[in-house]
Amino acid sequence: MSISEPSDRPDATGARPPGRVASAARPIAALAAASLLGGGAALVGAWALGAFDASTTVVEATPIANEQSGASSSTGSTAIDVGAIYRQSGPGVVQITSTSRGATSTDVFGNVLPGRAQQALGSGFVIDKDGHIVTNYHVVQGASEIEVSFSNRDTVKAKVVGTDPSTDLALLKVSVDAKALTPLSLADSDKVGVGDPVVAIGNPFGLERTVTAGIVSALQREVRAPNNYTIDHVIQTDAPINSGNSGGPLIDSEGRVIGVNSQIETANGGGGNVGIGFAVPSNTVKSVVAQLIEDGRVDRAFLGVTLQDVSSDVAGVLRLPAGKGVLVGSVKPGSPAAKAGIKGGKTQVVVAGESYQLGGDMIVAIGGKPVATVDALRAAITAHKPGDKVELTVVHADGSKSKVEVELGRVPDTASP
Repeated sequence: MSISEPSDRPDATGARPPGRVASAARPIAALAAASLLGGGAALVGAWALGAFDASTTVVEATPIANEQSGASSSTGSTAIDVGAIYRQSGPGVVQITSTSRGATSTDVFGNVLPGRAQQALGSGFVIDKDGHIVTNYHVVQGASEIEVSFSNRDTVKAKVVGTDPSTDLALLKVSVDAKALTPLSLADSDKVGVGDPVVAIGNPFGLERTVTAGIVSALQREVRAPNNYTIDHVIQTDAPINSGNSGGPLIDSEGRVIGVNSQIETANGGGGNVGIGFAVPSNTVKSVVAQLIEDGRVDRAFLGVTLQDVSSDVAGVLRLPAGKGVLVGSVKPGSPAAKAGIKGGKTQVVVAGESYQLGGDMIVAIGGKPVATVDALRAAITAHKPGDKVELTVVHADGSKSKVEVELGRVPDTASP
């Protein structure tokens, strides 16, 4: 199976396919069995630690166990009135048409010929009376013109306030009367539970405002963003979403947005829905939107390493220099970690089916506080800004320990595949 962005961008001939497997969307990735992602403070996991590279082992992300059953954790009830939610929230959902032009060419006489205009269709939703609209970055990527169509079929031009490829989010703005706008509220996605009923509203295959329903199937999924970084805390749902649903809201039983529908799992390379969709969580949306409104961009601290969790048992088997800590798998050349002298592993071994990169350093503390997991280190890094200096306690392969000061960098625009 493969993961696709449910957008509707045409091929080189200008024809719009029924479903597109976007090159920007890749299979869920993790380094060995260790998650590089997760944690309430993070927007994206891999960007804080470093881009995935050729040494990364790609595996399927495993679901996080959820002990709740029966009642919904976010609403207290599994009942949902789809019609009522559609009537309440539907007017706040819009269709987005982005137009871009391909590369120019020249004819036999040397005349420059304009590139073929191409359109991508997606969805979005209004978040305030100022005319701000949230959608996916891949819906408007490379667009020279963007139009937003409302439920009353009014169509207006939109401008891009800012984009964040690392979370596949974009913020648009339209100039319309505030009375014509129906903002949707953003829920606390940390309170969403497996089994919660949900509704998806969007424009699949260009069809105007379609509603589907389902449940939250899993939490803490990880999917690849258009720039090859990894989005964490992603919500999985079985509510049918397809090409054109990209950027539309995933809504809880109280009519609040818990996520932005962004990707789907497809069977055998096809573009149709197979009951597995993914939504960027609303808490990520809140943080990204706040920064885009204020600065027009999102800045994140960057260390430049790939890391692995190791249990005490594995540490003993591998004879690691420390029983607790985070194993440095690789260090990105020229990164803050590389400049600080942190070393990655060079020897790959497999224990109980899991691959580990040995011979490098282990990070056991940051700012004097012990860290035993990748999640803990990631959360500490993402609490800082580019340019901040942090002190890492590092145990080297020979068993010696040292404290290293690292000046955190800024996440690059793109990550290695």
